[in-house]
Amino acid sequence: MQPIRTFDQLTAHLKSLKKRKRVAVVCANDENTEYAIARSLEEGIAEFRMIGNADLIEKYATLKKYPGFVEIIDIKDPDEAAREAVRMVREGGADILMKGIINTDNLLHAILDKEKGLLPKGKVLTHLSVVQIPTYDKLLFFSDAAVIPRPTLQQRIEMIWYAIHTCRKFGIKQPRIALIHCTEKVSAKFPHSLDYVNIVELAEAGEFGDVVIDGPLDVKTACEKTSGNIKGIASPIDGEADVLIFPNIESGNAFYKTVSLFCHADMAGLLQGPVCPVVLPSRSDSGHSKYYSLAMACLSSEPNAF
Repeated sequence: MQPIRTFDQLTAHLKSLKKRKRVAVVCANDENTEYAIARSLEEGIAEFRMIGNADLIEKYATLKKYPGFVEIIDIKDPDEAAREAVRMVREGGADILMKGIINTDNLLHAILDKEKGLLPKGKVLTHLSVVQIPTYDKLLFFSDAAVIPRPTLQQRIEMIWYAIHTCRKFGIKQPRIALIHCTEKVSAKFPHSLDYVNIVELAEAGEFGDVVIDGPLDVKTACEKTSGNIKGIASPIDGEADVLIFPNIESGNAFYKTVSLFCHADMAGLLQGPVCPVVLPSRSDSGHSKYYSLAMACLSSEPNAF
């Protein structure tokens, strides 16, 4: 499998598999979610269990074009709809869970239920995004822009493992993972930079397998070879990062919003940690972003390519 470097390549790869993943969607009552679902149906990569207010869902005429691949389950209470979707996943009736316009906290409450939820005991819940930036020659993954405010060392290690597993799904044999800071210097003033030293040592000892991990690096040094050369920084990342691990949610979220707004970048993202891929877009995300997140989820539910 060749590495998937664009979202168009992602769609083409999924279409070549000729299989539809089963997606449980909670409260799909908005046009952008409808677009993502309709495009997934058209591309032949997914089928859907639409759980929510049937009076609203049935208004979308495009869904009626694929009666064999769309099931509407009428549950008007959002919390009850979320619990039904989680139950469906737990019992093997769906491969992927997707958020519609239900409040994130309400859906997370069902996902994180200790007895009936989807997060196994001991697993870390985090978020992994992937972005296609016009000026970068491949997809760029980054974490965490949405869930963990101040990652601990162990949480960072889990974030890296999730990113490695996802990169493998995208055909990236040796992911290059940059640990991001505002400078390339380690300082006790920034405790996360001390964590970075520990993580690099673990990587050099083979803890993460066939990966390249380095840091602290700033985003330019991680993603542009020229910047590293000018600064005289020799890094095995060599300006070709596949993954950026941000120090905190503020920096990760600011990066997410900046590349989306000013770079017109295409975005996708998933929750990491639950027993199935969870598409958790913002209610304001575009239809394209929600579709790419669905496509990412479909690929994530496939066995590793190698």
